[in-house]
Amino acid sequence: MNTLQIEILNPKAGKLLKNLADLNLITIQKPKGNEFMALVKKIRAKAIDSPPTLEEITKEVELVRAQRYAQSKK
Repeated sequence: MNTLQIEILNPKAGKLLKNLADLNLITIQKPKGNEFMALVKKIRAKAIDSPPTLEEITKEVELVRAQRYAQSKK
């Protein structure tokens, strides 16, 4: 299966693609927004009110590392 990104310049081409999708020859998917940037914006918005301290960040990193280490030992 090949995935392509196509920019439609003529509305007739869009109709052709729709017909191909109706014949189950292709699938058409709407592009998703940039989920990573949405997450970054959400985190930044929360951090404006009370940004995490260096201690809190270090504590969280150590917690995640400990969990990953525990999983790798299983």
